Amino acid sequence: MHYQTLGHSGLLVSRTCLGTMTFGSQNTEQEAHEQLDYAVEHGVNFIDAAEMYPVPTDAKWQGRTEIFIGNWMRERNNRAEIIVATKAAGPADMVSYLRPDIGFDRENLRTAVEGSLQRLQTDYIDLYQLHWPDRSCNYFGQLGYRHNPSQPGTPIIDTLYALKELVDEGKIRYIGLSNETPWGVMKFLQVAAAHGLPRVVSVQNPYNLLNRKDEVGLAEVLHRENVGLLAYSPLGFGVLSGKYLNGQRPAGSRLALYPHYERYVKPRGVAATEAYVALAREHGLSPAQMALAFVNSQPFLGANIIGATTRAQLEENIAADALELTPELMNAIEAIHEQQPNPAP
Repeated sequence: MHYQTLGHSGLLVSRTCLGTMTFGSQNTEQEAHEQLDYAVEHGVNFIDAAEMYPVPTDAKWQGRTEIFIGNWMRERNNRAEIIVATKAAGPADMVSYLRPDIGFDRENLRTAVEGSLQRLQTDYIDLYQLHWPDRSCNYFGQLGYRHNPSQPGTPIIDTLYALKELVDEGKIRYIGLSNETPWGVMKFLQVAAAHGLPRVVSVQNPYNLLNRKDEVGLAEVLHRENVGLLAYSPLGFGVLSGKYLNGQRPAGSRLALYPHYERYVKPRGVAATEAYVALAREHGLSPAQMALAFVNSQPFLGANIIGATTRAQLEENIAADALELTPELMNAIEAIHEQQPNPAP
């Protein structure tokens, strides 16, 4: 397992991070604990969660993911060895059940942190992230102009002061963003620098062979400002494994259970996936491992957030950390990308 320092933080994280959003919906607590055990045994020390997990978020099971992780850490007595990341939900209809007038103000953030600490059964969170912007802008695959000046959200300076209080109290160690734009990342950095407030160390955004949009604007910010990308959906909801090609929907798979998650299976995404899967097989590689190794190869990567519902998927995904793609294969990937650029942004 490869390890690297996350941004300018003091966190030495495994390059493979275990995503947990299926814990409590698709995975039972026993299965979650088995996944966590296997991941740690194979060098993973970085776990990512969120207060709204599992997904799809629902009041009937919200919080189970953090509870499962908390129970596991208590039973294994290994909190000091694990780097725990979780997230505060922003304003959206899908999480309106969490808190009234949800946002990234002092009251909301303090309530969210206290809830996560209780469920995780810990005194501190290593990396606390804002799950999506508290303002009108593009995220979750939205295209077109989505910036409404009449919906500015909580002032960034107020959010950072609220987070500073939590850092000063020892409840969180470092802060990060998620589903954020280049402007948003730079604004958080600028405000922090101007007022001596906590500086973001990471940005958790979707990044995979079908969605490389952040190479264009955000990657320069990450490189020059020493902020790590936490790449989520590195397999595009599992699409890049090839298991959904030819209209297949394996029983128990995410797209079989939740067909509205169609971001990566629209015609252009399917066509590009066919090309990537064929390329991997031509080189005798697992399509999933090739896709993960591509993400691992990026110089702006902080960690690659994998997710799995079965032991076999988890084993395959973690093993991808050892795979290095040849220059020939990288050139072939670029050729496909030039013909099918960002089919699922």
